[in-house]
Amino acid sequence: MSMSPPDSDDDPPPLEPVPPGDNECCGSGCDPCVFDLYNEARRRYLADLQAWQQRQDAKANKPG
Repeated sequence: MSMSPPDSDDDPPPLEPVPPGDNECCGSGCDPCVFDLYNEARRRYLADLQAWQQRQDAKANKPG
């Protein structure tokens, strides 16, 4: 099995999470709150996006 670099079709960019609507928080101090869950998903998304961009840059700068 060959280990070829990821193709853009095989390495799509990560999808940004959709923020919850203001009415999705019940305001009762849930732990975790829907906004806490969104913030964690956003943090993971930004890390995944940075890694994806680095892979794309490496692929674009690869000689050949």
